[in-house]
Amino acid sequence: MAPPLKFAHVVYRTNDLPRLRHWYLTTLDASVAFENDFICFLTYDDEHHRVAIVNDRRFVPPGRPRAVDHVAYTRRDLRDLLDTHDRLKAVGIEPYWTVNHGPTTSFYYRDPDGNGVEFQVDNYARREELHRFFRSRYFEDNPIGVDVDVDDLRVRLDGGEPIESLLLRADVAAAAE
Repeated sequence: MAPPLKFAHVVYRTNDLPRLRHWYLTTLDASVAFENDFICFLTYDDEHHRVAIVNDRRFVPPGRPRAVDHVAYTRRDLRDLLDTHDRLKAVGIEPYWTVNHGPTTSFYYRDPDGNGVEFQVDNYARREELHRFFRSRYFEDNPIGVDVDVDDLRVRLDGGEPIESLLLRADVAAAAE
């Protein structure tokens, strides 16, 4: 068997298509590829749609827990992740969790229906470094990660601290000192 070529899209069902459309247009900096009263296709790249939203007046957002916790989107780099955070915060959209998992630095949001959305950056440039981290006692002891302070990351990045040190998980950085 061959693996899929790429991830194509995600589809959300909602009872308030305009509200969910606006949220994803804002958070993904997307555009509408097609829309009618029943369905809306959004894209942010060369794919015909990455997010589809189906309007179903009978839909009632389920309470937690959900079978799918979140959908993750990779940002270009740490500056892009922080700039996206700042842009969203300016319009009242804030993450409920910001964490350095080790493999990624991730900011987690909830859309208006409660679906999880993760914006992340990869912390390791080379697969060998990532696998070395996976085999470390740091990952074994804490596979979830260490919370990060977004404002502190911004100050450190704007102050010229090397990206590599900003992406290093705090417990790993402290041990290296």
